[in-house]
Amino acid sequence: MGQTSVMRKPLTPAREFISPSDLTFGLSTCSRCLWIKYWFKVTMPGAFPLVGTLADLQEKHFRGASMTDIDSSLKEGTVTKWGEWVKSTPLIVNGESTRWRILGKYDLVAHNTDGTLALIDCKVSDSTRDSAQFYAPQLEAYAHSLESPATGKPAHVASMGLLVWNPEEGFSDGERHGFLAGQKYLPVERDHTQFAKVIENLITVLEGELPESGPTCATCNYLIERARLDVL
Repeated sequence: MGQTSVMRKPLTPAREFISPSDLTFGLSTCSRCLWIKYWFKVTMPGAFPLVGTLADLQEKHFRGASMTDIDSSLKEGTVTKWGEWVKSTPLIVNGESTRWRILGKYDLVAHNTDGTLALIDCKVSDSTRDSAQFYAPQLEAYAHSLESPATGKPAHVASMGLLVWNPEEGFSDGERHGFLAGQKYLPVERDHTQFAKVIENLITVLEGELPESGPTCATCNYLIERARLDVL
């Protein structure tokens, strides 16, 4: 029998910038994988070859679009920025500055006629998980970075929302082929208090020792089963 190795935490994390998507998918999936990602910069390779292509096409379609044309509930404004990286100042937890900051790339930002901003995250999906509540922490992270930027002037984000294209059927006119999709806009309410709790939870996990695996984490379950086979 060999000795059981213990994963030692390095003196500093491999990355100190928090990805907005980790506030949604990381915490809800597996704290252990998330911890390893930030301290060792090790992640499972993704397997979503069309996600980036579809997101780029959707984003491109709405460049320069009128916000009221996207959804009548939105303030008057125009989409003026897309696909830009944002970086926040150090995150504050319990009144103290931490080493962690937000770094991410938003989909669409509109300038409203009243001087505020509107933030839109684009999705091409048929998942029932595409709800405002599920993606709220991710959008709040982008909004926080726009309101507390590492460089440049802060701007107030007045509204956030998901713009979802739901594929419904294919079409062909003999020369061009594609998919038809329904469109819906899901407003995401600002909630600074809940965002602060999510950030505190994430940083507590990251600053702690190696957590337990998430019970439904496909990566951890695979590795556990793979290790079990090695000793058979």
